Amino acid sequence: MKIVIDTNVVISGIFFGGKPRKIIEAAADKKIFACASPEIISEYYEIIIEMEKRGQGHFNRRVLVPLISGMEIIKPHSSIKICRDPDDNKFIECAADAGALYIISGDKDLLDIQEYNGIDIITAGDFCSMYSCLFS
Repeated sequence: MKIVIDTNVVISGIFFGGKPRKIIEAAADKKIFACASPEIISEYYEIIIEMEKRGQGHFNRRVLVPLISGMEIIKPHSSIKICRDPDDNKFIECAADAGALYIISGDKDLLDIQEYNGIDIITAGDFCSMYSCLFS
């Protein structure tokens, strides 16, 4: 199963743990297949650097490196303009071009869309509840 992980889930998982961390670890262990575009990867790193500068949370490098190295990098060709926040369209474009089933997000702008062309947009908690067998 392919997924796209929104930046807020990656940041939460790397710095704080919880269900976002479980998803990241499942992706790193190849229990699920995470996809991202170069633009998404850049955003992950930009936010991590900003969080470190502010001293917010504890950056867990041993979680990030396996996630990024195991991701399928998609060069999107779609141009989707559906989100209230245009910056979030990149997650839907990536998911559409990768053939992903889910976008895992905590972003209200994405979550309000709920579904786009067969791609469900759900929270980390909902994903973990639906696929609890991946996290044992």
